[in-house]
Amino acid sequence: MGVVVTDAEVTLADVLSLRLSIAEPLADGARLVLRRRGSGEERRVTLGATGGRTGDASVAVSLAPLDLGAGRWDTYLEQDGARARIQSVDPGFSLDRLDAYALGRRTLAYRAYRTRNGFLALKIDPAEPVADVRAVWFREGRFEVTGLLAYTGLDDDDQHRRATLALRHSDSGHRDPGHTDRGHSDPATTVRVAATVQGVRFHAALSLCDVLEATPDSQGSWEPYLEVDGVDGALPLGARLDDVEGKRRRVHYPRALVDGVPIRPSFTSGDELLLEVGA
Repeated sequence: MGVVVTDAEVTLADVLSLRLSIAEPLADGARLVLRRRGSGEERRVTLGATGGRTGDASVAVSLAPLDLGAGRWDTYLEQDGARARIQSVDPGFSLDRLDAYALGRRTLAYRAYRTRNGFLALKIDPAEPVADVRAVWFREGRFEVTGLLAYTGLDDDDQHRRATLALRHSDSGHRDPGHTDRGHSDPATTVRVAATVQGVRFHAALSLCDVLEATPDSQGSWEPYLEVDGVDGALPLGARLDDVEGKRRRVHYPRALVDGVPIRPSFTSGDELLLEVGA
């Protein structure tokens, strides 16, 4: 059909905004079809005709009324009885856009992206408040982490908020790496330190010696999370806003040795951060 997406974005209002390069005008009755991978469930949206114009065209589709569930949805253009998958040359990744999108409170997060084969698709995930990790490092005997508070509804301003970085211990021999159970930790197995939050940016650091001292038998994992004034519940430290999935396999940090015991950051299968002691 000669349709290629040159720019794709899900706006702050959850509207799929597309810039198209078209060789033939869209006719009356042309439809955008969203097809869910796995189930084959579909949604159809009628698009406006472009008359006799070719070249560039714009399309805007409100996603919320379509009742799309979490998962991946491939896109097709249906016209004159024919259906073709929509090609895209836009990589669909802008960290600035994703940061702005994550400032609002949401239950679902929509993202337009280009597949490996060069087609337009939507990725939809449940959205809950999270401390999104941007940098992790060991420096001068400390573990440090910085990032962005996502989906909290807080303003990106200069306001300082009281915050605490807390680490809850788990016995690595009895723990599923993808499982978390925040809110039921024993205070005796939790390490806490003051964190800095300005607007939606956070920074926290704590001594690795304190972590090792609090680790039974120098073996186990620690789940970090943030407690921030004005935000209900603890915020897990995860890394979900970027386009790197499966970080437990793909992202590897160097380890530090504290009194001969190795300590290193890693991720769970759900892309949440861990500190592993004795690993």
